[in-house]
Amino acid sequence: MAEADGNTAVSSTQIRVRTAVTAVILFAIFIAGFAIVQYGTPSLAGNDGYYHMKMGYLIRNEGLKVDFPYLPTTILNEDAFYDHHMLYHAFLALFATTDPAVDGGLALTQGAKIASIIMPSLAFLAVWWLLRGQKVPYAAIWAIALFASSEAFLYRMSMPRAQSASLLLLVIGLHLLLTERYKWLVVLGFLYVWFYNAFPLLVVMAVVYATAVFLLQRRIVWQAVVYPLVGIGLGLLINPYFPQNIEFILGHLAPKVGESTTKVGNEWNPYRTWTLVENSGVALLAVLVGALALGWREDRIDKASLTALGLVVVFGYMLFQSRRFVEYFPPFALLFLAFASAPLLRDWRGKLAGIRPYLSYALPIAMLLLLAYPLFVSVRDGRDLMSRSRPADRYAQAAIWLHDNAPGANIFQTDWDDFTRLFFYNTDAVYMAGLDPTFMELYDADLFEEWKQITRGRVDDPGAIIRDRFGGDYVFSDLKHEAFMADAAADPLLTEVYRDEYAVIYAVEE
Repeated sequence: MAEADGNTAVSSTQIRVRTAVTAVILFAIFIAGFAIVQYGTPSLAGNDGYYHMKMGYLIRNEGLKVDFPYLPTTILNEDAFYDHHMLYHAFLALFATTDPAVDGGLALTQGAKIASIIMPSLAFLAVWWLLRGQKVPYAAIWAIALFASSEAFLYRMSMPRAQSASLLLLVIGLHLLLTERYKWLVVLGFLYVWFYNAFPLLVVMAVVYATAVFLLQRRIVWQAVVYPLVGIGLGLLINPYFPQNIEFILGHLAPKVGESTTKVGNEWNPYRTWTLVENSGVALLAVLVGALALGWREDRIDKASLTALGLVVVFGYMLFQSRRFVEYFPPFALLFLAFASAPLLRDWRGKLAGIRPYLSYALPIAMLLLLAYPLFVSVRDGRDLMSRSRPADRYAQAAIWLHDNAPGANIFQTDWDDFTRLFFYNTDAVYMAGLDPTFMELYDADLFEEWKQITRGRVDDPGAIIRDRFGGDYVFSDLKHEAFMADAAADPLLTEVYRDEYAVIYAVEE
């Protein structure tokens, strides 16, 4: 008996070692894949990443709850500010070492890129862990296949934004649900709230899972829904920003589902159907093949497959409403295919091994061969999307000029989405609008309307209004606002003090 126990112990140790080695190898592969995409440009993907990385720097220097006086005429003013990416910013703080005002942003940009390689790699590793836990054959290959699912997905995962962390938390949540470790969902729900305001997705996932269990087993798993709700509730209440967090969530979500017509960014628009086919064709194909696999199987649909199918429907609907949800649909489409085809793969593997043991290797080799071209195309195209990013130093010189020559100034911008880069380089100033135009609209609709009219060149002699109504000390504008620039040139209260190939700055005379 002792010898048998010893053999068992050795076997368990070998399994743990093999699992650890596999995890390390896969993580290295994921790091390499995301590095290929990430270093398609020296810049960061999108605009918002510059804000998030600078917030990481502020947390590194000020602590978890930072002072935020930077957007006084928005619902993110100093008295109402809520950092709804707080733990993600704390993660970025690990890579945020140097103020961009000192080195022109080089260190912070590189830190953001490294962080944006590590976090999605962790999410992909969690997918492997989930599949392995469900005993899906060739879990490592399925995890690598995530790189083939969609170049748009790879691009979104490569942003210094919290969607990669959100995917990581959702995959962990699905693992906890499928293994019926419901109490841990309290902890996960709490952390999700502190990480990202997409935390309602955890409840959506729990409801889909509970529905699948009821349909298959005719039992109610109330714990699956109640425990994440408890965690979320605790995360909202036990929060450094309570009660501002509650007020912000209501104020932030309202314009997204209400009647506001203010344009809030291209990512909230839906894809054209053919564009979606082009950039996420493999993910769409995965859903189709997964459905065929369910029909081919002789056994009844299992809990994991039905849950994944329900999530594909939910995330597919969300994706058709807004392109930003491309970060969720492709990975869950692939998970659905993996779960749906798992019984077939086990059966085929057994039959091939029964003929000749070495024939069982034919399946993983065939899977890798099928993936080779989609992997190449998706990673290549994801890298190409990255290469189209605007230069990281687009407004660096102008922002640093303001930092050096106008400390503590109130900056009137002609475009709300310029805030992130200005903030990245200069946190020794306050700004008129940023992150989302509805934040200013919700704060003061009349003020927002005046700001729009001025920035569109529809107000003659705008200097007096900028000074008296907005408290502006300087005006920052890119060179595309030609109508405003013409008004500024004719206004004696606006004096041009700086210009480069990207931007112009006016001093507002008293």
